[in-house]
Amino acid sequence: MSRQARQARQARQARLQAAASYDARTLAIAETRDFTEAFLAQAAAWGVVVADVQRGDALLVVSELVTNVVRHAPGPCTLALDLHESQLQIEASDTSQQPPTAQPFQPGRIGQHGLEIVLALCNQVTTQTAECGKTVRAHLALE
Repeated sequence: MSRQARQARQARQARLQAAASYDARTLAIAETRDFTEAFLAQAAAWGVVVADVQRGDALLVVSELVTNVVRHAPGPCTLALDLHESQLQIEASDTSQQPPTAQPFQPGRIGQHGLEIVLALCNQVTTQTAECGKTVRAHLALE
């Protein structure tokens, strides 16, 4: 196996993780997008190729998940990113036990499409509740 092929294989198998906590009362969605952008730049420095479309999808998913936190959950929140092979797991944890629900189709509805967008872009979206709140996990393919 050539050196270049080995490096490409190692990049696909790389695991990169990062997390940041925020105060949901003063949180600016742009902060979480910047955090995600820096995370994806680090992945690129490791040799993980993230196409512009997938980068945009990741930023959009983070924005939608964190917007739900800001709107519906008091207290702190955590954004955790985990890149393994070509899958990006995005976790938004907050203090509300109320799971997000997609709204029924209403062509005239303005807003409240965030979860629908996340469900359309991601391979899998799950919610895990606990005594102190919940974590929404979205899995996004980067290839």
